[in-house]
Amino acid sequence: MYYRSLSDALKEEFGAKVYKLALDAGCTCPNRDGTLDTRGCIFCSEGGSGDFAADPGLSVAEQIESAKSRVARKIRDGRYIAYFQNFTNTYAPLSKLERIYSEAILHPDIAALSIATRPDCLPDDTVQLLSRLSRIKPVWVELGLQTIHPETASLIRRGFDLSCFAEAVDRLNRAGLRVVVHLILGLPGESRADIIASVSYVAKLPVDGIKLQLLHVLRNTDLADMYEAGEFEVLTREEYIDLLAECVERLPERMVIHRLTGDGPKSLLIAPLWSADKRGVLNDIYREFTRRNVRQGRLVPVK
Repeated sequence: MYYRSLSDALKEEFGAKVYKLALDAGCTCPNRDGTLDTRGCIFCSEGGSGDFAADPGLSVAEQIESAKSRVARKIRDGRYIAYFQNFTNTYAPLSKLERIYSEAILHPDIAALSIATRPDCLPDDTVQLLSRLSRIKPVWVELGLQTIHPETASLIRRGFDLSCFAEAVDRLNRAGLRVVVHLILGLPGESRADIIASVSYVAKLPVDGIKLQLLHVLRNTDLADMYEAGEFEVLTREEYIDLLAECVERLPERMVIHRLTGDGPKSLLIAPLWSADKRGVLNDIYREFTRRNVRQGRLVPVK
């Protein structure tokens, strides 16, 4: 199996360590403001899956400096990605988006812009704006697909169908933008075969990267109510690592893997509690990847 990490891909492109800074664009989401729903997706925390983002009361430049100070011990003399993570970061008037993203991408320490959003929130003028910005520095658009299965999509209240996602990927590609797809492994009701089918679907797409996210159960979510009612079980550490390795084996070598597990805020995390041991989990993942490489007679580095 071959594993092309985000860290390695960034070093290849920029020649230095590059670190993501979680920023807040001050956007909401059609699943929150009543356009589609008011409850959000069932797994989404009150922070809109951006619980590590900088203070939204600050300007973008101030958020960047604040976020840099928080990672100062991890990176020195490096460069950064401005990562707008929480809620839906293209769900705002074009004038606001242009102001926010221009301020970020023009910052001298920012090497690239990464924007998490929904495929149903990408009007043509927004795509054109992002395309123009990509001529200054690289722009990634991160799309939350989570699953290809309509039954699960309905259960999690995703709010768009697979054809909407596929059309968005096509338009972003034609605009010269890099696309990263998010999948959640372990959603309620999904079998191992269902999860692998979602990964296999993404593997065939013209996208640059993928995020494989372990399902986290966070406090104050509908998913937490389902879990506490015994409606589903979370994956064990061993199950997840074995499943993850099988998923990665199905990805093309060109595809950059931006995430292998993810970690929810410890103050909100209900399950699986083993995921809080991020360093230990990653070490176990790398050991399993190496074991599979040795078994296959392919001694390819996995880090």
